[in-house]
Amino acid sequence: MTVAFPYPVLFGDVTVKVLSVKVDGDELPYTMISASDRTVALHRAGRESWERARLRVAVDFPQSELAEGPWSDVVFLAVLSEKSTNARTTAVLRRTGDGTVEGAVELDRARHHDRVTLAVSVVATVGDVPGRLIGSAKDSWYVDLRASAPERRQEIEIVEADFRKGAHEWLRAYQDSAWVVDATGDMPTVYLNTGSVEGLMALLHSRGGTPPERALRDMTHSMIAQDAWIAMFHSAAGDLDTDEDGTPIMPSGWREAVLRSMLPDVLPGLQPADALHEILQRREKGYGWAELQTSVQFAAGRRSRNSRHLTTAVRSLGAASETGATR
Repeated sequence: MTVAFPYPVLFGDVTVKVLSVKVDGDELPYTMISASDRTVALHRAGRESWERARLRVAVDFPQSELAEGPWSDVVFLAVLSEKSTNARTTAVLRRTGDGTVEGAVELDRARHHDRVTLAVSVVATVGDVPGRLIGSAKDSWYVDLRASAPERRQEIEIVEADFRKGAHEWLRAYQDSAWVVDATGDMPTVYLNTGSVEGLMALLHSRGGTPPERALRDMTHSMIAQDAWIAMFHSAAGDLDTDEDGTPIMPSGWREAVLRSMLPDVLPGLQPADALHEILQRREKGYGWAELQTSVQFAAGRRSRNSRHLTTAVRSLGAASETGATR
């Protein structure tokens, strides 16, 4: 997590790396650990009934800055967490002879379901207040209990389903919708309704086509993307946690990426820390939240390139109309 606090925090990057993983005491093949994707794949780890995994991690941090700063009693914490199960495990890491920090954190399989986030937090005493968060790993790792290869999943999962009679019963309430977005889990998911609009799936999967067909396909993708951006923003903003001082904490994972991408357009001119504080104030005190929706819509539309696709669609229809008129 990245934290915005009204007191000195680390400026330099804190990075974490998984050095090795043991499953019930046996070393996991390193091919199941991907440093580039920051992912550990524990599915098909060689045994189906494993109970505990032990991750050995190393942390690199700005040593001189930490030594010269106004901090004392510095502690590095490795944190395993999974939002869907609300499970959280913390382990203290120790400094090594070369100044880096290493340690191990254990993952109890019975407490987790799918995808576990590994983060590192740096806490210290600041201004006579102990336990303040002064830094965190820039990028989290993921421990995937269902993946057979250590690869990062796509940022948004796409699921095609018949909302009227498919396996997802909760979708039946939305059977008249062409798509819905679920941004409540560890991975935002777009559900496409295969039973709503005839030809929708063929359109979305198609390639090439006439200019009007391409314009319609791009516009449909853009509309889905806009809905996804809006849903993800509200999920991220609505899930803000605070520290003991009431200061909002930047969430991790895709929620952090969404907020960092959209906040400059939602609340222009504010630094991320100030923007988070403003959102928290508006959400809790009820002022200005409705006005904020226009900015959220603008930010989502900008990332979905709505205007560009709409312009292309209008031009394509105009060109097609002129061609038809001259026949």
